Amino acid sequence: MKDTYADQAAAGPAASRGAVLMIQGTASDVGKSLVTAAIGRIMTRDGYRTAPFKSQNMALNSYVTADGLEIGRAQGMQAEAFGITATSDMNPILLKPSGEMSAQIVVHGVPHAALSAREYREKFLPEAKATVMDALERLRETYDIVLMEGAGSPAEINLKSRDIVNMNLAGWADAPVLLVADIDRGGVFAFIVGTLELLEPHERARVKGFIINKFRGDVSLLQPGLDWLEERTGIPVLGVLPFLPQLRIEAEDSVVLERTSGKQREGAEEVIDIAVIRYPRISNFTDFDPLEDEPDTTVRYVQSADELGTPDVILLPGTKNTAADLRYLREQGIPQAIEQALGLGTQQLAGICGGYQMLGGRLLDPHAVESAEPGETEGLGYLPLSTSFLQQKTTVRVSGGLAADHPLRLNTAAPGAPEELPVTGYEIHMGTTMNHDPSSVRSLFTLTGPDGQAVPEGWGTPDGRVWGSYLHGLFHNDELRRSWLDGLRIAKGLAPLTATFSAAALREQEFDRLADAVQAHLDMAAVYRILGLPAGGE
Repeated sequence: MKDTYADQAAAGPAASRGAVLMIQGTASDVGKSLVTAAIGRIMTRDGYRTAPFKSQNMALNSYVTADGLEIGRAQGMQAEAFGITATSDMNPILLKPSGEMSAQIVVHGVPHAALSAREYREKFLPEAKATVMDALERLRETYDIVLMEGAGSPAEINLKSRDIVNMNLAGWADAPVLLVADIDRGGVFAFIVGTLELLEPHERARVKGFIINKFRGDVSLLQPGLDWLEERTGIPVLGVLPFLPQLRIEAEDSVVLERTSGKQREGAEEVIDIAVIRYPRISNFTDFDPLEDEPDTTVRYVQSADELGTPDVILLPGTKNTAADLRYLREQGIPQAIEQALGLGTQQLAGICGGYQMLGGRLLDPHAVESAEPGETEGLGYLPLSTSFLQQKTTVRVSGGLAADHPLRLNTAAPGAPEELPVTGYEIHMGTTMNHDPSSVRSLFTLTGPDGQAVPEGWGTPDGRVWGSYLHGLFHNDELRRSWLDGLRIAKGLAPLTATFSAAALREQEFDRLADAVQAHLDMAAVYRILGLPAGGE
């Protein structure tokens, strides 16, 4: 007997509103998110109101919407690429892994429950269809086209019966499917044909075209394989997309860090060496993307004490489980390596969000938010702080400034220099942090509170050598980022570089670079025909 979900998926919906197109992949990390972003930006440029949608996303890199809700970072990025405001409807269910077999379930931007994989499958998924379809229908009422992104592969046999993100969802929405495969990893034809073989007949019928992604070389040499594939499957190859080196659009999954060892610069003595500690549950590592794009930095992700060395800056990033990742640091001997590096010349130790919490003296978990039972963990002890993990999550966008005389900025005496450097960012955390000795530290930022009052945020030592903040997106503030880096340069005896680039402008440039490359190699006229819509400009 077929599962109820599969029966419903085969039947499809009774009616439709805005057009829907689903982008699925033969595996994880084949480029679905970026292909979706590119196609949506092309459609937006062609005059269609376009929105992204991913029913269920699993990621530790998340995004805070303008109304303070948490969604997957990929859907936030896609919305920005489409020139629209992200909403929780674009990713109604977000899974944030907290352990090997458990995750925090976020529904419409708000924590819903912490469940094991089995509990999620048996207790939550049977009720999830209404949440997913209501969100999708609201988007279809608002936009001309909704681009639905799948997850992993649609051919995961053990997951198909209760699938809410691949072929079952395509059936509920009556959506045609484009299948993306990554040729760079090898075996592209086996991936495509194997995926089709594992689909049910009504699922295969939804696949209207293939997109081969990350191709390097002469496409004419690939043509015999493309001809064979089309003859074998009866499904056209709509495009062979080129591999785009150094594409500076943030990634969602930490799998990309496997390929990140730090860019090498000429003249190491004139480069600021930044070491980011990569713990197992690292989150929102995209905070550091603008640092990688600076001309005078090397950003390294390190996992052991031996890799650390004596960098100019050590950064402790966000984490989904502060206490567990702090235990990992101790198992690896990293706290001792950090202490040694600070004694040998490392200029600064900084923490963002979970890393900020680690810098304090104690981590308190009275409600077992991060652990199986209530408990307390000793922090690194660099700042006189304690953090208590609460059951309510803080998700908010903030703005404010950094004072002119703060040691984290280059305090020049230039006429007309602003008294305060502007800063914007966002917070995502379960804990609240208390300062037990305000006289021994100084606040980093002054934020504008909900009632317009000034609110201090973040703490650091008076000399600026150790500091921490809850603000994600800190280094996306151009003036602040460059002033901070130039202060580090001056401490090394180097001249400041002043302004280098705009993170926001670079992001728009890269969105267009991606869309231009896809438009040049993808048959968009065929894509529009699949949707029954006029091509752009018609």
